Amino acid sequence: MSLFPTQAAGSVLLVGAGPGDLGLLTVTGLRALERADVIVADRLGARAIIDQLAEDRGAPLDAEIIDVGKQPGHHPVPQSRINEILIEQARLGRRVVRLKGGDPFVFGRGGEEVFACREAGIDTQVVPGVTSANSVPALAGIPLTHRGVATAYTVVTGHDQIEQIGGGRDHTVVVLMGIGTLVHTAGVLARGERGSDCPVAIIEDGYGANQRVTIGTLSTIAFHAARRSVRSPAIVVIGDVVTHSPYAAGAFDAAVTPEPKLARNP
Repeated sequence: MSLFPTQAAGSVLLVGAGPGDLGLLTVTGLRALERADVIVADRLGARAIIDQLAEDRGAPLDAEIIDVGKQPGHHPVPQSRINEILIEQARLGRRVVRLKGGDPFVFGRGGEEVFACREAGIDTQVVPGVTSANSVPALAGIPLTHRGVATAYTVVTGHDQIEQIGGGRDHTVVVLMGIGTLVHTAGVLARGERGSDCPVAIIEDGYGANQRVTIGTLSTIAFHAARRSVRSPAIVVIGDVVTHSPYAAGAFDAAVTPEPKLARNP
């Protein structure tokens, strides 16, 4: 693929930053960042990638950085304005990279941004990224599917209709942005086929400086999360695959304290 089509009106490239570790950024994404005139960046994985890349290079990127990051309950730059920024910058003839945490098309509203830009006549392409939905559980040693244990998984946000998720403990559920609704999620799923003793893991700040894993069951995880002051960003994994994590240690009546670390430059 051509990273930036040569046209006077400029172009937009949506790049998935992955979970925030430079080693998990795609080569195409890296090249795009190095060639960009302007980078419109999210808060979490995107800012981490920019900072790590500057440290790795020994100098900041040449591109102008426009910060449009959102925090839970606080969106200083609304989505409509982000769309406008992308279009405005491209119409100035600039090579625009929209750097989004994880993958642009996995709960990243990337489809909306692509649609807005293309509707405005802006050439727009997408570079996929590594989503936190599978990379962060892997960091904690949790396979989302495993022969004889789980044959399917569902990725939802804490704002989705948890009541509509079917299946039992062999159907893994991955919840993004789910700490604020953890009590509700655990209660709903515990009343279903999974049962109150279904294993649960919470991985906080995956690939960040404050990585931490908390283990429990649907009946205990809210208590453990409150006791340990679990905070976003965090991924919640529900199902029997959690038992494969080395941090589970076979005990689901207490939180497990080890904090996994992953070398950024193996």
